[in-house]
Amino acid sequence: MRAAYLVALLTFAYTLSFIDRQILSLLVEPIKHDLSLSDTEISVLQGLAFAVFMGIGGLPIGRLIDRSRRMSIITVGIAFWSVMTAACGLVKGYTGLLFCRMGVGLGESTLTPAAYSVISDSVSPRRLGLAIGVYSMGVYIGAGLALIIGGAVIARLPVETMVLPLLGVMRPWQVVFVAVGLPGVLVALLMMTVREPMRRHDESFAVKIPLSQVFHYLREHRFAFTSLILCQSFAAMSSYTLNAWAASFFIRSYGWSAAQTGHAYGITIVVSGILGVVMGGLLGDRLVAKRFVSGRISLMGAAMICAIPFAACAPLMTNPHSALLMLGAVTFLITLAIGTGPTALQELLPNRMRGTVNAMAVLTVNLIGLGLGPTIVALLTDYVFADPLKLRDALAWAVPCMMIISAIFAGVGLKPYARSRGLRRLNQQSVSNA
Repeated sequence: MRAAYLVALLTFAYTLSFIDRQILSLLVEPIKHDLSLSDTEISVLQGLAFAVFMGIGGLPIGRLIDRSRRMSIITVGIAFWSVMTAACGLVKGYTGLLFCRMGVGLGESTLTPAAYSVISDSVSPRRLGLAIGVYSMGVYIGAGLALIIGGAVIARLPVETMVLPLLGVMRPWQVVFVAVGLPGVLVALLMMTVREPMRRHDESFAVKIPLSQVFHYLREHRFAFTSLILCQSFAAMSSYTLNAWAASFFIRSYGWSAAQTGHAYGITIVVSGILGVVMGGLLGDRLVAKRFVSGRISLMGAAMICAIPFAACAPLMTNPHSALLMLGAVTFLITLAIGTGPTALQELLPNRMRGTVNAMAVLTVNLIGLGLGPTIVALLTDYVFADPLKLRDALAWAVPCMMIISAIFAGVGLKPYARSRGLRRLNQQSVSNA
């Protein structure tokens, strides 16, 4: 029961983090208009600035996670990113918005590495894939709710400016940032009710593992880690790219309003995302139970291959409802892959290395996936096609290419992953028998 409460609360926090992170995608058009920005400048706010500071914060925080109380780190992080999200609504220009987005990234760098660590210590290894899959649902619940709630709020706000007590004159997009940011403080207080779980398989030699030993372990298993993390990174790139630009795609290509887009695409993300991550967790657990050691990474590659034709066709549909159905299939397959990757990584890691290596993985996934994905599409739109209405063509070219690369790394990593996973299981058995 305690483990279920922990996973549920962490999933709630992860949902909130993606609402705060993703809300910008629905506000692209009004922010561009009010601040006179290009797609490329917007993409920096969506991806690169966020990802770089999430990575910078993640590495030292990962070391703290391996040595300190993980629940305290999570609590402070939630409070910080929530305040910075609300601050995005108080700025008056691009520079201020850029710094606030950096702050959101820095705060969110605390959550996932610590969450993977505490979930791995709280849940039976036989249900680890399902538990991390449930946690990963937060990505798609949050991204979907950001669009649904954001669209509903925008539809009910005045078109121009409004005056709020203490805050003064604000535009609708500024009000949305404040509205989604402040509830995080309450979630941080809820997180204080969770007791720090005991560390499982806490090898006696590794009470405080030096960084050099972490790097030595990574070098020993470099082919497994590299292929797995790069497979995850390019899968995440396709997901982040669609989440960043899909709302603008529907607005520009089909003339939908922000509220209409938020409702339709938001529901699609929530339903398809939940089904994908849960299915990925269950299938991964089942494959491992049948002693298919590299089953999780095989599942990731297969999902990416299946997603390619849907991703190529969806942006080119003449009917928005057809595009929406195809994007639902794409989201399901991407989430099936992404929901499987973190579990596969935990199975390779000693306990006291999880915080550090998870932080490195999050850094890589976010720099490649979030830092480059949205910007690649923006550069194609601004400089290759040179037409904002050609966003659909940029998506149709870029996203399938990302999926192909992800599938290639999955195929390359099958044998190295199986070898490293087998060695890790032998080591766990020797520690348990000692």
